[in-house]
Amino acid sequence: MTLNVSYAQTRKSAAQVAVGELREQLGADPLDAVIFYCDPRHDLAALGPAIQAGFDCPVIGCTASGQIGPNGFQATGILAAGLRGGDMRMRPHLISPLSDETACASSVADTVQSMVVRSDMDFSFGLLLVDGLSMREEQLAASLYQALGNVPLIGGSAGDNLQFRQTHVYYDGAFHQNAAVLAQFECDKPCASFKFQHFVPSDIDLVITEADPERRLIIEIDGEPAAQAYADAIGLQPDQLDANVFSTHPLLMTMGGDPYVRSIQQVNKDLSLTCYCAVDEGRVISVGKAVDVMKTLEEAFDGICESVPDPALILGCDCILRRVEFEQNAMLEPVGQFMASRKVFGFSTYGEQFNGLHINQTFTGIAIGA
Repeated sequence: MTLNVSYAQTRKSAAQVAVGELREQLGADPLDAVIFYCDPRHDLAALGPAIQAGFDCPVIGCTASGQIGPNGFQATGILAAGLRGGDMRMRPHLISPLSDETACASSVADTVQSMVVRSDMDFSFGLLLVDGLSMREEQLAASLYQALGNVPLIGGSAGDNLQFRQTHVYYDGAFHQNAAVLAQFECDKPCASFKFQHFVPSDIDLVITEADPERRLIIEIDGEPAAQAYADAIGLQPDQLDANVFSTHPLLMTMGGDPYVRSIQQVNKDLSLTCYCAVDEGRVISVGKAVDVMKTLEEAFDGICESVPDPALILGCDCILRRVEFEQNAMLEPVGQFMASRKVFGFSTYGEQFNGLHINQTFTGIAIGA
C-alpha cells in the first residue's frame, strides 16, 4: 500500500474554525496520523482541545518559528500533514518533566523498544519534539538514543518566532512546557535519516576560557568578555551583534573530524553569549564560513535519494538561524521551493536533534519511501 500524504494550512485565529479548515483540507478518508506546526500566537489553551476533538487518529505537533511545506517556507498560521496508508503507525509518547529527563526518557525508551521488538514492520524511527526553552535537549537526546539502541532519531526544538518567552509541544489534547514528545514510527517502507549544514571552519580560531554549559553560556573567549572577543574576531562592535550576524558567523567545533555548529542566541548585559547548545570550557572553536547553499542542498538530497528513491515524504527540522540567513541573502524563496519540490514537511526550530546529539544551524531529516 502506498503512503499518501495530504497537506492543510490555515491562518484563522479561532481554534474551532482553524481546526475545521485543516480537517476539511485533509479530506474525509480516515487518517492514520497527523503532524502539525503552529504559530505560537494561537490561543493554545483553546487549540489543544479543538485538535483532539477534530481528529480521531494520533496527532503530534509544536509551536514553531515558521513552517516548511508544499509552498516552501510559511511564516504564520498552522501547517499540517495527514498520513494515510503505507502500512505506517505513529505512537506518541510524552516525556515530562524534562527536569527529570533521564528517568522519563528511560521509561519511554523501554516502552518503545518493547514495541519495536514485537512489531511486524520492517522499519522504525523516532521524531522528537522538545520544549525549545527547556535547555535539556543535550541530555534528552543522549539518554533517548542510548536507551533506544539502533532506532534512528531526528528532532527539533519548538520555537516562538525568536521571542524566547514560551515554547510548547502538543500531546493528547494539550500543549505542554518542560516536556517533549517522542513519536515512534513503524512502517514497511524504507526510511533513512540524514543531516547537513552549509558552514565549514574558517581560519579564525577562538578558545573558550570560561563557560557555563548547564546554562549554555560562553562567558569568556581568549580571556576577554565573550561578546567583545567574538565581535572583534568578525570586525564588529558588540552592540552590532544580532540574529542576522549570528546566522552568518556561527561558531563551529570539531568532533570526530566533523564540524558541528554552536549557534549564538543572544548577547547578555554582561557581554556573555547565550547559545542554542552547550559549549564546554577549554574548547577550541572557529568562526564558520558559508559554502554554496543550493549546492549543499542538492548534494544532501541527492544522497538521501540513493537510499530512498522518490520518497513520499521527508520530515525535516531546520534551524531558525538558517531561515534568518536565507531571508538576509534573498535565498528564502529558492531554498523553500527546492525543499517543497523534494516533499519536505517540517518547521524552523530552536535546535535540532540527530541520534544522540543536539545540534544547531543544521537540517535534520528522515526520508520515508512511498
